[in-house]
Amino acid sequence: MALQAHLSISSKPSTPQPPRPISSASPRTTWSASCGTRRFKCSASQAGFFTRLGRLIKEKAKSDVEKIFSGFSKTRDNLAVIDELLLYWNLADTDRVLDELEEALLVSDFGPRITIKIVESLREDILGGKLKSGSEIKDALKQIVLDLLTKKGSKTELQLGFRKPAVIMIVGVNGGGKTTSLGKLAYRLKNEGAKILMAAGDTFRAAATDQLEIWAERTSCEIVVAERENAKASSVLSQAVKRGKEQGFDVVLCDTSGRLHTNYSLMEELIACKKAVAKIVPGTPNEILLVLDGNTGLNMLPQAREFNEVVGITGFILTKLDGSARGGCVVSVVDELGIPVKFVGVGEGVEDLQPFDAEAFVNAIFS
Repeated sequence: MALQAHLSISSKPSTPQPPRPISSASPRTTWSASCGTRRFKCSASQAGFFTRLGRLIKEKAKSDVEKIFSGFSKTRDNLAVIDELLLYWNLADTDRVLDELEEALLVSDFGPRITIKIVESLREDILGGKLKSGSEIKDALKQIVLDLLTKKGSKTELQLGFRKPAVIMIVGVNGGGKTTSLGKLAYRLKNEGAKILMAAGDTFRAAATDQLEIWAERTSCEIVVAERENAKASSVLSQAVKRGKEQGFDVVLCDTSGRLHTNYSLMEELIACKKAVAKIVPGTPNEILLVLDGNTGLNMLPQAREFNEVVGITGFILTKLDGSARGGCVVSVVDELGIPVKFVGVGEGVEDLQPFDAEAFVNAIFS
């Protein structure tokens, strides 16, 4: 079957270059491109490009702190009882106050193990005379949670290496928000000056490619898709990374099919995708981000463990937290698996995939 490539340019075009010929063995490649003004211009091969990109995204997390506050409003409402408990705290009420604080943390999905760790640490410091007022207990509580999120030294910013293209694989179960998260991540990276190529590697769900093409148009990014149904995801990702390498893209964002963590054959496909990408650019994928539905709370942990064992997760994207009172699951996921949360979804808007900032998160839920 003859295969074709299409190149369409939106407003503010630069002089288009003709696409390279594609062999008949390769999947069809479609393109939707835009050449707008970038915030900064810097080849990814130059030292510091990805470091600079990561810093800009991290700074944006701090400047967008109000989005984090609004996104975790339901969790904050659950934990508001803590302020009431501590307002007139005295030493004689310690057991009662800590019991009610424990209940508030459990309701917010901190999980039994983490909750006990927090409460017993506070109890020890109170009885040891280190904490003498309600405000001191509140500050200690916030510091304990912050330490749990950061103690393992894991970095919440994207780690994209030193050569282009950097490759990010997005994985997860059906319905978790993978494709939407990829589109929002593309929007954020492009706004910070990166040249983005999408790869429609979800070859099992026909609507997934259509959905990602809509995101490509919405974010003015280019996209590689398979021509035939049920094409191997590894071949699509391989073709995309080749294209990214040949045409100077900074980041290739790879979508994959949603799968249950108990489906062995589909999990094995992720290994094939990972190997295919590494053959084109050694050392990639730079990030493998697991998208988890925050509404499921601690129920997400079994799938997170299995994905990590099979493919080696480098970070999490927690979605749909805007509609959840279970923000404490963020702490449990990080503490149990030692893997950082990179982004959180706090709304439906294109800008509502927020870079995760541990300090902003703690202030948001305990404000």
